[in-house]
Amino acid sequence: MSKKVLILPGDGIGPEISQEVNKVLVQVNQQYSLDIEFEQGLVGGAAIDQAGSAFPEQTWQQCQAADAILLACVGGPKWDSLPPAERPEIGGLLQIRSRLELFGNLRPAILYPQLADASSLKPELVSGLDILIVRELTGGIYFGQPRGIRVNEDGVREGFNTYIYNENEIRRIGKVAFETAMKRGKKLCSVDKANVLEVTMLWREIIEDMSKDYPEVELSHMYVDNAAMQLIRQPKQFDVIVTGNMFGDILSDAAAMLTGSIGMLPSASLDITGKGMYEPCHGSAPDIAGQGIANPLAMILSAAMMLRHSLNMAPVADKIEAAVEAVLDQGLRTADIYSQGSVKVSTQQMGDAVVAALKK
Repeated sequence: MSKKVLILPGDGIGPEISQEVNKVLVQVNQQYSLDIEFEQGLVGGAAIDQAGSAFPEQTWQQCQAADAILLACVGGPKWDSLPPAERPEIGGLLQIRSRLELFGNLRPAILYPQLADASSLKPELVSGLDILIVRELTGGIYFGQPRGIRVNEDGVREGFNTYIYNENEIRRIGKVAFETAMKRGKKLCSVDKANVLEVTMLWREIIEDMSKDYPEVELSHMYVDNAAMQLIRQPKQFDVIVTGNMFGDILSDAAAMLTGSIGMLPSASLDITGKGMYEPCHGSAPDIAGQGIANPLAMILSAAMMLRHSLNMAPVADKIEAAVEAVLDQGLRTADIYSQGSVKVSTQQMGDAVVAALKK
């Protein structure tokens, strides 16, 4: 039975890197007779321009029909003047995550040996780095109500958001984190701000209670400000990190730079059944859009995660990841990971090189 994959190119560099992942997926589809059907849809600013909404009804129908979704990136200054709820990020990206209930966000931070010199830290601190951040994705301050901008009783404008998690949301992401830790190094660090925020006091209490069901997992707790410092100071002390939506957003970007470039990092956003949306951790980078210099590897590696987690095609995912490593072994680098002695290539050339490595 064929599988349906929906590709959402989005905005900025999204169409460019989507072209490259499409080439890779077409290659493995033919090479390994995967029987995958591909289609494209609109989301974000591109959807606003063409359909009048950041998340059109047609795209919602495509999402529901797909077995997995591959999203590039959304947003850009062109749409910043719109009301917040209509912008690509809130009206598009957050809507997809919420309506599909993609609560579990897996963000690996892996340093490829070939890119040790590209990291902002000394090689001895990051060599062999392999961290997985499990981020709750459909709750917390990004979704809490009420939210908005108002004029207070003194006539002064103020913005307000609500940071809220209920017990079920915490237990749901906690289960993902503990089970992930069991498959890795059986070491889990829960990141919160339980010294000042009641919502994370509850978070810590529930995670601690859940640990009784996973006695093999070594559980620790860390305040988010200390976690940010420790990621820079001694990153290899971490294996799996679990945290809320906002903290996970910030820490995963910090972890990205340990690996040399955010352009190398994929992510998976899963629902309770394992159906997911896969996307690179980076944004739409409108400042370099159309220049052919964006790094497509995070998008390609996101496709590998998709094959592994949602389509049950782990051996093919391994082949794509091996092809990426082979390309890095050849010394090929896009501008974000370029260093003296390597070969600078374009977005298209990097995609072509991965396809060529797959053919071998």
